[in-house]
Amino acid sequence: MRTQIAIIGAGPAGMFLAHLLAAAGIDAVVLERRDRAYVEGRVRAGVLEQITVDLMDRLGLGQRMRREGLVHGGTNLAADGELFRVDMAELTGGSTVMVYGQQEVMKDLFDAAEPRGLSIVFDADEVALHDIDTDAPSVTFRQYGQERRIDCDFIMGCDGYHGVSRAAIPEAVLKTFERVYPFGWLGILADVPPCDHELIYSNHERGFALASMRSPTRSRYYIQCALDERIEDWSDDRFWDELSIRLGPEAAARITRGPSFEKSIAPLRSFVTEPMRHGRLFLAGDAAHIVPPTGAKGMNLAVSDVIMLSEALNEYYAERSSAGIDGYSARALARVWKAERFSWWFTGLTHRFPDRDGFDRKMQVAELAYIRGSRAAQVTLAENYVGLPLV
Repeated sequence: MRTQIAIIGAGPAGMFLAHLLAAAGIDAVVLERRDRAYVEGRVRAGVLEQITVDLMDRLGLGQRMRREGLVHGGTNLAADGELFRVDMAELTGGSTVMVYGQQEVMKDLFDAAEPRGLSIVFDADEVALHDIDTDAPSVTFRQYGQERRIDCDFIMGCDGYHGVSRAAIPEAVLKTFERVYPFGWLGILADVPPCDHELIYSNHERGFALASMRSPTRSRYYIQCALDERIEDWSDDRFWDELSIRLGPEAAARITRGPSFEKSIAPLRSFVTEPMRHGRLFLAGDAAHIVPPTGAKGMNLAVSDVIMLSEALNEYYAERSSAGIDGYSARALARVWKAERFSWWFTGLTHRFPDRDGFDRKMQVAELAYIRGSRAAQVTLAENYVGLPLV
């Protein structure tokens, strides 16, 4: 098989890139280790930055999102149950976020793929990258017992933190930066109305809590937990009781309890690898960086990566200029590190750290009080939350 671009991974980064390249008339083949149902069913983030919403519309994929997604012009912070709202739309000149689950985004991306002639190979096992530091890279894989090969101009590693793409770059080339947080998020999904029409990020002396949603009838709630906690020890009743304490009486009075149909514990990590390009291999999304979910940046960063990649590749094929691809890593990393900073700061502001004392707790409360009373502080939070512009 011969194509211009081989994309490894059919998650958000890979599929958004495939649609962008198709719109530019650039041939691509997407390889995915799992089947569509698995990729589409993964429970992930649900807050889309303005840049992601705009891209969905630009690609002609935003119709269902506009019907079913929830536009949020603000968000709420709480310190020991005392709520205050940050009006993001007013503070940023009209920018908002959209609550629309990653599963729904993936469904829209896949549903439009076949009518547009996108080539996706599911169940691709034993994927291996070859000759990435030459002008003739290739990818080999096995599908249903048959060995296959793709020759290409470039390889796009969009296969996540545990994928093969980053591992194909020599260790001597890569620099990695990591922060592992000493806690996780215990999250549930329940078919009950959310307790508020916008998100609530709560800092409580017992730990962080987040009230979120997927629709007007489906709620997503999280509480901070220790890394050695077991899901089996958290009954629904215990979860609802703890959530109510951490959100405070005002929000707790609006909680509708019900059985959860999904419950999981996710560790929190910040991770960045540099560079995001080696030879003819380019990394995008979780293959290059991980953010804690506090700032809702994971999928949105993947989107900004592939917008930059598509612009660079279009410049290469349309103008025979390598300036864009040569500058991709530095350009992408500049935005990645700003998002990492915001997610790190927001996590530090809202969570209880086991190695911190009463002084640190007072500093968190004081900073939340400062944000509540300072328009300038709220502008900074709002600009980062809705997403910084591409530069």
